[in-house]
Amino acid sequence: MLLHVPNVLTPEQVAHCRARLEAADWVDGRVTAGYQGAVVKQNRQLPEGSAVAQELGNLVLAAIERHPMFISAALPARVYPPMFNRYEGEEHFGLHVDNSVRLIPGSGIKFRTDVSATLFFANPDEYDGGELQIEDTYGRHAVKLPAGDMIVYPSTSLHRVTPVTRGTRLASFFWIQSMVRDDAQRALLFELDTAIQRLNQTGADEQARTRLIGSYHNLLRMWAEV
Repeated sequence: MLLHVPNVLTPEQVAHCRARLEAADWVDGRVTAGYQGAVVKQNRQLPEGSAVAQELGNLVLAAIERHPMFISAALPARVYPPMFNRYEGEEHFGLHVDNSVRLIPGSGIKFRTDVSATLFFANPDEYDGGELQIEDTYGRHAVKLPAGDMIVYPSTSLHRVTPVTRGTRLASFFWIQSMVRDDAQRALLFELDTAIQRLNQTGADEQARTRLIGSYHNLLRMWAEV
């Protein structure tokens, strides 16, 4: 499931993050790339343990924990500490698939990547290129969202970031281990939850809504790993 999650950050939060990112020290993005990614990756990142990365990562985590669409779509069990990247001057990231398992720094915890997320800090008109291109069974999808918005998609997807030919692309990226690892099952639960929320707003038949809510939770109980 490919999903645009709007308004994850407020304009004030975006402005704060951008100011901190512009003043930060960046390193070669290949330091966190696996064998596959290192060959095709050309960008810069904040060091994972830096004070700025930890500060802004906590801000992002607090924001997504309050975002009902993200919670409904991803059904997070764990979220990898957000990382931050920068593309400019033809920098890019070639076609790749994210590592299936990552180690959360300093914890010894192995983490399965079910859902990938990119949160944008620069508006589309501020840079040329820099599209996140995601491939699935329906073809290739180009994503370039307003600052403060986020895209989530299955970590199994082939994807790339096209060269940035003007301006600077700033973003956060991270992964989610979902309670429901199967993407089709997560999509079905998201659609059912969305329908229930709309029915709640219309004051539809209470008994029917109760049965639908029960079906949602019984499916989640059947599929969830906690």
